[in-house]
Amino acid sequence: MLTLSWHKLHQYEVNCRHYNAVIDACGKTHCWSEALQLVREMVKSDVGLDTVTFNATISACEKACAWEMAWQLFSVTRQENVESNTVTFSAAISACEKAGEW
Repeated sequence: MLTLSWHKLHQYEVNCRHYNAVIDACGKTHCWSEALQLVREMVKSDVGLDTVTFNATISACEKACAWEMAWQLFSVTRQENVESNTVTFSAAISACEKAGEW
């Protein structure tokens, strides 16, 4: 399991940007479930999620054709008033389109 808990061992403070970089890497390697696990870890560790977090995670789901999860994440951005941008909308639409759900 991919995790950033190593920061506790080395006394480093991991922030949203660190997680976002790893989530982005997960998306590029089609590891969308690991990206979701990192988001869960962020929530559990009380690390704030931002637009980049959602964009990277939705994009990871889009690349893996996990359109339902991409759409759920997009819905969370609306519910939690997370600012969406062109990347957010494009990734969500692309995920649905790739799965023939658009």
